[in-house]
Amino acid sequence: MTGRLRTGLIGLGFAAAIFAAAQAQEAAPLTSPILTIDQDRLYTESLWGRRAEAEIKAAMTVLQTENNKIEAALTAEEMSLTDRRAAMKPDDFRKLADEFDARVTGIRQAQDAKARDIAAGRDKARQAFLSAALPVMAQLLQARSAVAILDNRAVFVSAKSIDATDDLLKRLDGVLGAGPDGPADLQQGQPAPTGGGN
Repeated sequence: MTGRLRTGLIGLGFAAAIFAAAQAQEAAPLTSPILTIDQDRLYTESLWGRRAEAEIKAAMTVLQTENNKIEAALTAEEMSLTDRRAAMKPDDFRKLADEFDARVTGIRQAQDAKARDIAAGRDKARQAFLSAALPVMAQLLQARSAVAILDNRAVFVSAKSIDATDDLLKRLDGVLGAGPDGPADLQQGQPAPTGGGN
């Protein structure tokens, strides 16, 4: 074996060893006193968040359908009133028109209030999720020998190895499932685990 060939083989072996070490480092998270999470991903990709967002979307669809029916009925009523205008006294028409306008305003306010209630429900679901997640986050801190978890939006730059979003997602789905307010079979028909595993 020539010296050049031997040197080449040693170089390849060294490169393979470095690659294997890097792979092992990727597989096992580094111990760090600080962990980061993607708070939005944590909610939207969790079983709880998916269930809550599906319910919000369904409620918005129902409201939109209701709004469309109301709009069609009011449009037909407005056209009918306009058609009758020529045969009515101006004062009588004005009275009916004012009553119609007042009713439209009241209906719009009621429908807007329903939309605000749905939006408030989304905020409440998110807050309930984060509150329920706190004990699981504490377990993760202990398991990873860390002292704090930061939202990655508050961190200017960090190593990818301290991002615990995926780990925490698995733990939350295992402990919380889809939450207390709905079915857990949102992911390809598979029920969410409800055990308290870490």
